[in-house]
Amino acid sequence: MQGDGETRPGLGIVLRVLSGALFTGMLVCIKAVSDEVPVGQSVFFRSLFALLPIVVFLMLRREFPQGLATRRPLGHALRSGLGAAAMFASFAAVALLPVAEATLLAQLTPVFMAVGGVLLLGERFSLNRAGGVVLALAGVAVLILPGLNASSSSGQVAGYALGALSALLTAGALLTVRRISRTESAASIAFYFILVAALAGLATLPLGWAALSRVEFALLVLSGLFGGAAHIAMTLALRYAEASRLAPFEYIALVWPVLADWVLFGIPVSSGFLLALPLMLSGVALAAMEGRRLRLRAKRPLRQ
Repeated sequence: MQGDGETRPGLGIVLRVLSGALFTGMLVCIKAVSDEVPVGQSVFFRSLFALLPIVVFLMLRREFPQGLATRRPLGHALRSGLGAAAMFASFAAVALLPVAEATLLAQLTPVFMAVGGVLLLGERFSLNRAGGVVLALAGVAVLILPGLNASSSSGQVAGYALGALSALLTAGALLTVRRISRTESAASIAFYFILVAALAGLATLPLGWAALSRVEFALLVLSGLFGGAAHIAMTLALRYAEASRLAPFEYIALVWPVLADWVLFGIPVSSGFLLALPLMLSGVALAAMEGRRLRLRAKRPLRQ
């Protein structure tokens, strides 16, 4: 096994593209059953079966079960709670929106993290952060405004709100990860999040779950396997390449949901999506550049 500090950007890029395809596969499975299966039930099955590839991965890395030891249980509870809430909001959004638009709204997460770093962690509000926020908000406006006058806009607007809420909650979860990762392993952070999400989904059982057909059950199992594998691929991608180097490949990651909407659901890409795409990803790129600049500044004293 290669060392964790090894830089292999080519492999990192391949894994980032793969993670995007796997994440799209997960959302496609969730959308395919969304008319019949409640969100809580989807969250439970997605989380339960995501445990399988993640536990196997941790065992191969010899991090299970010893890697699950923790000194920050409350930090895990906060991170896992925010992550589980984000999953609920994301699955509710994809039931109302095309997969491509729900995926694009998820790109708001780095921008929310940049703002959260200023408000919660005392980081400086730079021009990069300001530009990222402005571009991202412009992209959201371009995406949402064309649909506001449509006769069926109520569900669409709710989907946009849920997608943005999911990105906000995900940003909160990742900011929590940034704080607890100083003492907690990646294995424990991933495992406890999925465990809490599964329990949160199970808690919705008294509200009424659907009787699953074989196809629906298979799709829910696949959603979990795809989700767990996507998490592993993204983790390894960030291990082998810097986030700033992977940022341009967000464009490729968005090709998969566009194709899924077109081929599987017969939904053509909207003009609002095409106009919003460069604005929002430019905002994400600025936020990523700011993160890289802060990391370089943090490393500089160590080199002197």
